[in-house]
Amino acid sequence: MTYAAALPGQPRGGVLSGQATPRTVNVLAPNASAMTLDGTNTWIISEPDSDLAVVVDPGPLDDIHLKAVITAAERAGKRVALTLLTHGHPDHAEGAARFAALTRTAVRALDPALRLGDEGLEAGDVVTTGGLELRVVPTPGHTSDSLCFHLPADRAVLTGDTILGRGTTMVAHPDGRLGDYLDSLRRLRSLAVDDGVHTVLPGHGPVLEDAQGAVEFYLAHRAHRLAQVETAAEKGFTTPSQVVAEVYADVDRSLWPAAELSVRAQLEYLREHGLI
Repeated sequence: MTYAAALPGQPRGGVLSGQATPRTVNVLAPNASAMTLDGTNTWIISEPDSDLAVVVDPGPLDDIHLKAVITAAERAGKRVALTLLTHGHPDHAEGAARFAALTRTAVRALDPALRLGDEGLEAGDVVTTGGLELRVVPTPGHTSDSLCFHLPADRAVLTGDTILGRGTTMVAHPDGRLGDYLDSLRRLRSLAVDDGVHTVLPGHGPVLEDAQGAVEFYLAHRAHRLAQVETAAEKGFTTPSQVVAEVYADVDRSLWPAAELSVRAQLEYLREHGLI
């Protein structure tokens, strides 16, 4: 199973594979599905004048893909020196141990269970491999261990599954929590407004060139869905499956299991705030 769950909405973006910004290249994993869109985006990041690269989210355990990432780095004159994870879902992290073995690199992640080496990742950390500056931004909500990486030099942010290049993501209840997710979106809005971030480099789907617009869309979408779930509950639809059938009738049924996780998170949020 994969875990992005691209629900309807969100403007379409640009680059799917290849050079996205001066410091980033995307290698698309061959795991396309309704849940992963075109596949998982594996990001190679480096300073133009450095021979060292950082890879974010090696993706699924697929040797062809993992070796393609290494080849893409080598063709650019880079050696992979570090592996980072946005979160632990298999479509992003399953291949990390194998990739680390192929590249002889450490794996840094928020979740200690995913780390290979002595260092993890925490809020406020700055990754400086090869002169690169990647700032760690905690963005729990999709999962409790979700992180984004702010790349100031390119005015970009790598968002994993927190913001997708197409559609909207799910809140993976019970590990993911809606209140945390809304706070994370507001944190990303601050990056756009206060720090000048304009490019979203997502874990799935194309690059988005209007970071603030993407975040505002996500916040509006969440508010709209939450109001729909509240109305459904007031009508007497009390179970998550009943609410999904009422609120997500416009969504392909193959995505209803993912929508149900988001509904569970929404119902929990409404109960916690005394709204149902």
